[in-house]
Amino acid sequence: MLQNALLFNFSDPSSSFEWVGFIAKKYKDMFLQGTYLTLYVAVTGTIIGFIVGFILGILEDIKISKEDNIIKKAVLFCIKQIAKIYVEVFRDTPMIVQAMVIYFGLRTAGILITPIPAGILVTTLNTGAYMSETVRAGINSIDIGQREGALALGMSPMKAMFYIIIPQAFKNIIPEMSNTFLTNLKMTSVLNVIGIQELFMMAKTAGGIYYKYYEAYLVIAIIYFVLCFVFNRIFMFIEKKTKLKSNYVLAVEYMEDTQ
Repeated sequence: MLQNALLFNFSDPSSSFEWVGFIAKKYKDMFLQGTYLTLYVAVTGTIIGFIVGFILGILEDIKISKEDNIIKKAVLFCIKQIAKIYVEVFRDTPMIVQAMVIYFGLRTAGILITPIPAGILVTTLNTGAYMSETVRAGINSIDIGQREGALALGMSPMKAMFYIIIPQAFKNIIPEMSNTFLTNLKMTSVLNVIGIQELFMMAKTAGGIYYKYYEAYLVIAIIYFVLCFVFNRIFMFIEKKTKLKSNYVLAVEYMEDTQ
């Protein structure tokens, strides 16, 4: 009773709006730390996940030819099947379940992984699974004539992929990359189940001190909104800069004008 009396005095806020400001100010260091961890896990996991997704998307696009030797066929077939299983597992299960299984599964196996690396691993694997399908769709969206033209000019299939197909596909999948990152930024909130002190956990802690959970969660809702708003504008700027200009002149017209 004495402790409660010390916590609540006549200077305490009286309305929910005042409580939001009070909690945000008093526990700003906690919220800043939670924001940092949220960004750290989301950015790191998403970047590595993008790399994994691009590799898997390119592997998925590789065709098994009849002219290939049996060893190459067997290796490609096994890799493709493993990739398909991985993608299906992580696309068809919730991220919160993945976090619990990976974190406690690794620790049960004797790998004493800490919460933050485990959270990054979960984010990476989840992102890689979704991005692989996005990359595959982006590659398929490029006209087949682009690839055929590159091969006709003497390019190898790998060079045609990296110099012709991927640059064009990348522009098409930027919106989906943005959506994936923003989703990861928000989905880090489920990683509190494995002990990561991210924004949701900080709000839960701060709200529990005064039993003002609504006000504490409203604080992080504002923080999440600001973060997503800023990063969404950054991705929109990148997408705008990577679009082809509409005022290109055909080479034939240019040659005629210069003669």
